[in-house]
Amino acid sequence: MNRLSHALSAVAVLGLPAAVAAQNRKTQPVTHTPQPTVAAITAADLKTRLYIYAADSMEGRETGTRGHIKATNYIAAQLKALGLKPMGDNGTYFQNVPVVRRALDPASTITADGVTLRAGADFLAQAGRGRVVANAFPSGQVVYAGTAGESTPLISPEQAAGKIVLYRQAAGGRGGRGGRGGGGFGRGGLQIAGAAAVIPIADSISAQQAAAALHPREGQVQLKGEPGDSAIAGISLISRRAAEQLLGASLDGMARGTTGKTIKADLKFIDTDAPARNVIAAYEGHDPKLKGEWVAMGAHNDHIGIRAAGPVDHDSLHLYAQAAYPIRERIALYDLENHVCGGRQQTNCSPATATQQAHLDSLNGQIAAIHINLDSVRKANGGVRADSINNGADDDGSGTVTLLEIAERFAKEKPNTKRSMLFVWHVAEEKGLWGSAYVTDHPPVPRDSIVAQLNMDMVGRGAATDLFEGGPNYLQLVGSRRVSTELGDLVEQMNKQEKVPFTFDYQYDANGHPENIYCRSDHFNYARYGIPIVFVTTGLHGDYHQVTDEPEYIDYPHMAKIGNFMYRLGQHVADMDHRPKVDHAVGDPKARCQQ
Repeated sequence: MNRLSHALSAVAVLGLPAAVAAQNRKTQPVTHTPQPTVAAITAADLKTRLYIYAADSMEGRETGTRGHIKATNYIAAQLKALGLKPMGDNGTYFQNVPVVRRALDPASTITADGVTLRAGADFLAQAGRGRVVANAFPSGQVVYAGTAGESTPLISPEQAAGKIVLYRQAAGGRGGRGGRGGGGFGRGGLQIAGAAAVIPIADSISAQQAAAALHPREGQVQLKGEPGDSAIAGISLISRRAAEQLLGASLDGMARGTTGKTIKADLKFIDTDAPARNVIAAYEGHDPKLKGEWVAMGAHNDHIGIRAAGPVDHDSLHLYAQAAYPIRERIALYDLENHVCGGRQQTNCSPATATQQAHLDSLNGQIAAIHINLDSVRKANGGVRADSINNGADDDGSGTVTLLEIAERFAKEKPNTKRSMLFVWHVAEEKGLWGSAYVTDHPPVPRDSIVAQLNMDMVGRGAATDLFEGGPNYLQLVGSRRVSTELGDLVEQMNKQEKVPFTFDYQYDANGHPENIYCRSDHFNYARYGIPIVFVTTGLHGDYHQVTDEPEYIDYPHMAKIGNFMYRLGQHVADMDHRPKVDHAVGDPKARCQQ
């Protein structure tokens, strides 16, 4: 039986005549027979590679899974066949990133006078990046703070000072995420000044929640971090029954500020190494003085795996999302251009005027009027397609195979470049840019010898059916002048030399843009060290992070055009008589990124 996502819940009732009809925009077959690849970067070669790399057999390529191993093995095998130099650990193409599957040890306890609470049954705990510090959770007296979200304030800082604050969540609140008090324990959730820790109360702990904590799934991984990195565990959830044991009475009618027992937590975790690896190869330059300098080119090799909630109706999701997404983008752009406070986080915005609201209502009406003729689609596709694998064809299968094609062209055409090329397929971009952070902190070549980094992430779409600004020559540029104005100018100059130039879209590079794209892909970790970067993408679309991001929806000629442009850009930078000039300060490389 198909289980439709929340995004599809509205589709079932859309039987009205439609102002906007969702059409079957599939342009490629579901399967493709691979063909031998050639030196040139062609649509045919990209198609062959992507149908392999984004196949169901790769199981969504999530970091820490066997699908990730299969995918990176494919890249390494291709590089070996091309004869490119391995630049990973111990003469391999792989740079291993320290990632673990971190399970809450069921032997963990919370103890108080006459009470012992047990992990999984009475409470859950978690620990973030780094090596867990033993017995670091603070001892303290528990105090009840009432229900979050009620009209009156919770307890005062004086009542919370130094205590372990327990609170109930408002109806519809999310469980399982601990609050962070003054002591910094837990992640996210409610914060109460002065508290040693803040813990939400759940009516009960479900078997699913307990299993996720005690027996995390294959791709539920954590960055182990550097030897000096420490992670302090936090209690993320406590059951109502356990809270009442600690507070000594029923929560019904309990006054805020009621204190209870003094607790001591013994939190333990079991770490199991999980596979996570960058893939790195080199094409060596030919100038005796400059071949020790490097032009890095990158994409990310991971995606988000198998849909935890189960399969959805592929065609319903794809067609509805594809019809709705360009309209939603028009709404978002209208909000930004008119400083209207819409659905995205913005600053310096105002409520819509009557005229503005009428326009927004019209656009929202187009979304509501979307109609899908599933009968004809299912007839063409051989019936209902239940789908649970996030194939990540565009994100970032497109960047991965484009980079492979670029590497193949260097390897087979053997251009006489002055500088060397460093090709990096980064792991765990989807987990928080872990792989690019690791490779720039532990570079295979001296970091100051990298003169530029050219990044590709989602370069397989960009048509007008994907986003309303799109077209056959559409390309978004992000960050190209944020470190080096010269490098950004060079991209523009080279585009003018194209037989049919790209239409560059810089809107997502604006400071403060709510999508924060500059901080969301691997180029940032190079830029934070003052390395000039260029990030190209054809942008987000309705299939982003959905099971419908499949090879059959990719625009291969468009992707080949981008691949050839990036090849020429990389070759040009490798042959410059000087490094691209850095003329913008980038600040602390450890600081949080904000566009």
